[in-house]
Amino acid sequence: MTHPRKHAACWVQADLLAPLLLPPPQQQQPAAALLQPVPLAAEPPPRAAQAELWCALHLPQLCLDAVLGSEPALRAEPGWPVGVLDPEAGLPRLVAVNAAARAQGAQVGMSLAAALAACPQLQARTRDTRQERLRLIALAEAALAFTPRVSLEPPDELLLELQGSLRLFGGLEALAEQVRRSALQLGLTARLAFAPTPRAALVGARGARGFCVRHEAQLVGQLAPLPIAVLRWPEAACARLQSMGVRTLGELLRLPRAGLAQRFGPGLLRMLDQITGRMREPRRAFVPPVRFRGRCEPHYELSSHAALLRHLEPLLADLEGFLRRRQCTVMALRLHLRHRAPHPPTPFELRLAAPEFEASRFAALLAEHFARLLLPAPVRRIELRSGELLPIAAADKPGADKAHAVLSAGSGSLWRAGEQGGTAGRETPALLERLRARLGHDAVHGLCLLADPRPEAGWCVAEPALGGERQAKGEAVPAGRAVEPGRHLRRPLWLLRAPQHLGALPTGWRLLDGPERIETGWWDGHEVARDYYLLRDAAGAELWAFRDRQPPHHWFLHGVFG
Repeated sequence: MTHPRKHAACWVQADLLAPLLLPPPQQQQPAAALLQPVPLAAEPPPRAAQAELWCALHLPQLCLDAVLGSEPALRAEPGWPVGVLDPEAGLPRLVAVNAAARAQGAQVGMSLAAALAACPQLQARTRDTRQERLRLIALAEAALAFTPRVSLEPPDELLLELQGSLRLFGGLEALAEQVRRSALQLGLTARLAFAPTPRAALVGARGARGFCVRHEAQLVGQLAPLPIAVLRWPEAACARLQSMGVRTLGELLRLPRAGLAQRFGPGLLRMLDQITGRMREPRRAFVPPVRFRGRCEPHYELSSHAALLRHLEPLLADLEGFLRRRQCTVMALRLHLRHRAPHPPTPFELRLAAPEFEASRFAALLAEHFARLLLPAPVRRIELRSGELLPIAAADKPGADKAHAVLSAGSGSLWRAGEQGGTAGRETPALLERLRARLGHDAVHGLCLLADPRPEAGWCVAEPALGGERQAKGEAVPAGRAVEPGRHLRRPLWLLRAPQHLGALPTGWRLLDGPERIETGWWDGHEVARDYYLLRDAAGAELWAFRDRQPPHHWFLHGVFG
């Protein structure tokens, strides 16, 4: 026998769920059927959100790597002792040394005089914070190949969210090795750490090697032995904690929260909550620059073209890496050569005949241009900027065919790759670029047709755009296509600068074909009304002339056939 209270409980539940369990009106059941006990289905558990996995890259020697990257000679000689000085300190002190300097007695924190006494061959360089930031940005651009969620943590750290990339790159170990190899290719020494929260990953990368936590439940236990210095709190706060006997994160996390916020402020308590995962931390995504910008400041003034090219090589290599990561090419480069005052900077623009991304091609063309460049004074700084980025063509990708330019469906090119014609090859833009480098930009031009029926206005001088857009004003039209409907005569290749007045038709000239009427130009004040004819003069030359339709109907010679 069933207990009545149990039935009553079930009837109440069925009554509550009746509006949801009623069938459609056309299939209504008797009321007695609705009073039967209805088994309640268990609610499905809420779907857990996918946990994040953050990778922190800590660059402990970024200031040293930036100096070595800007001076290839120092990197090529690992036996040279190198030290980096902090320019902001009152007394110059070392903030980083390489292994060779450390082996000879130079240590971080030494003054310059003490370091030179311990290591007389020390190559002391001033810290360049701008180069450090450029190196960090270059590492962030390389990290975009592994994940779209990249975030900068200046001055020497980077964050990557890798949870969605683990299966694509073969697991955590394989992905970590590829990230570390990308940093080494840029000349950077990186220490990696993994954690479910970005702040915990940063703390782990600063404090221990091989820090890896996959679950938040294990996070506090792994963070507990780390020193409080990894938090990078102000020195006064760290000294106050040490005076209280707090030296590790575990001891810090055991302090009362209210007293900690009252003594050190809510901001530091918020950071602890972000580390342990009690509070989520939104990160600003890294947005790569739209164009390349590089700068080189040599330690001595450059007065020769060879020295200028030698210092440009690292910038061109960085440019090639930038373009390869973006899968883009450029049609122009801009250089600014800075001199000592009062000399103004020397601007220089390298324009290409076809899209390019290889540093060797840029260097070869710059060498040709520098042979004609006269420097008003020695160069103290070099600034390199790229032009507009163009998507790289399938033929331009690394490992593919090097035929850069593919002619558009418009007019054919005057330059041909072989005797039998065909599309322009790799040698065509190379020839144009060398001609421009030796003769000047104004000495080599291209021709472009315009949508204007007037012969003198139907073409213009343009960039020899073999594989890209035409650099001419107006709307270009393909060669050989009719500009307007109707009957058209043959057009000569040679046009006179201005129509030559003939008056009446000379004796002995014979009409071969015509007329072709051109009457247009009323919209811009240069209206023409002409009837063109093909003629042959007494010597047998074929000419192109027109008769003016306005009185007194004079004849004009406008072109000559070859």
